[in-house]
Amino acid sequence: MIAVLVQPFPGRAEWIPPQSSSQPSSSPTQSSSAPSVAALPSPQQKPDDNGTFVIRKDVDEVVLHASVIDDKQHIVTSLTKSDFTVYEDGKPQGIISFHHEDIPVAIGIVIDNSGSMREKRTKVNQAALNLVRSSNPQDEVFVVNFNDEYYLDQDFTNDLLKLKEALEKIDAKGGTALYEAVVASADHLKRNARLERKVLFVVTDGEDNASRETLEQAVKQLQDENGPSVYAIGILGDEEHPKRAKRSLEIIAQRTGGLAFFPKTLDEVDEISRQVAHDIRNQYTIGYKPTNPRSSGGFRQIRVEAKAKGHGKMTVRTKSGYYAGTQSANSGAK
Repeated sequence: MIAVLVQPFPGRAEWIPPQSSSQPSSSPTQSSSAPSVAALPSPQQKPDDNGTFVIRKDVDEVVLHASVIDDKQHIVTSLTKSDFTVYEDGKPQGIISFHHEDIPVAIGIVIDNSGSMREKRTKVNQAALNLVRSSNPQDEVFVVNFNDEYYLDQDFTNDLLKLKEALEKIDAKGGTALYEAVVASADHLKRNARLERKVLFVVTDGEDNASRETLEQAVKQLQDENGPSVYAIGILGDEEHPKRAKRSLEIIAQRTGGLAFFPKTLDEVDEISRQVAHDIRNQYTIGYKPTNPRSSGGFRQIRVEAKAKGHGKMTVRTKSGYYAGTQSANSGAK
C-alpha cells in the first residue's frame, strides 16, 4: 500500500489514494514491509539520542494495547501480568512482556470537512485540541481534513498552534470519503510514525458516500499487524441513514480496539475527547510470541481475558485480530 504526497496548490498537501502493495514505491525511503525493530527480550519505549520515543521488541512478538473496564464501566489500572490471558485463534499464548505506563502515542486527527460539518467545526476543533492537551505532552500528532478528498494539513508535531491552524483549514464542502481518509491516515502512521503506539481520532457527521473503498476493505487494511486503534465520534443527528453510519463507525472501532461515540449534542464532543485521552493514557501493553509462526501469514483472531481477586467481571478491549507476517491485508482491494 502506497501513500504519496503531492502539492496540488501552495500550502496544502493532498494524498493520492493508496494503491495496491504490489505497486513499486515512488520513494526509496518507503517500504511495503513492516517497520524494522531491534530484537530485545521485551518491548521498551524510551527516548533515542534525539529525545524521540522508539519501540524495541522481539522481532517475533505481537504487541497489544489493551484497556480494562469493570462492570461499573470504570477503567481498571491495578492489574498485573498474571491477571491476563491472551488467546490467538482460541489458543492460549504465553505473555513475554507486560507494561502499564503512560508512554507517548502517535495520533492522527482525522476530521470530516464535508458541507454538513460547516456549523459543527468550531466545537469539533476545540475538542480535538483538548484531546491533545489532555494527552501525553510527548505525543506526536498530525491533522487530516477530508471531504471527498483528504488532505494532510499538518504532519507530526506537538505544537498546539500548528495543530490549531491545520484544523482551521475548513472548506466544508463536498461529500464524505471517510474510509479512504482513515486508511490513508493509518498508512501514514505505519510508514512515518516514530512512536510504536498508534491511534486515529476520527470525527464525522455522516455516512461514507465518496470512497472507492468498501467498509470491509477499509477494516482489513486497518487490521495490519501494527495498525492503529480508532476512536470515532459520529455526530449523526441529521444523518439520512444514521443506522448504517453508526454501524460503520462501531465496526471500525471495535475491530481495532478503539471506541465509537455518538453524542446527542455537540456540547458532548469535548468531554468525549478528554475521555479518549484518558483511555489512551491508561492502557496495558501486552506482548506475546505466537505459537503459530507469523511467517505462515493469515488472519489471527485475538481475545484477551482479565481475572483478579477483588474485581468482578472485567472486559478487556483490544484489537480483535491482525494479519500476520508479510501477508497484505489489502490484497484484492481496489
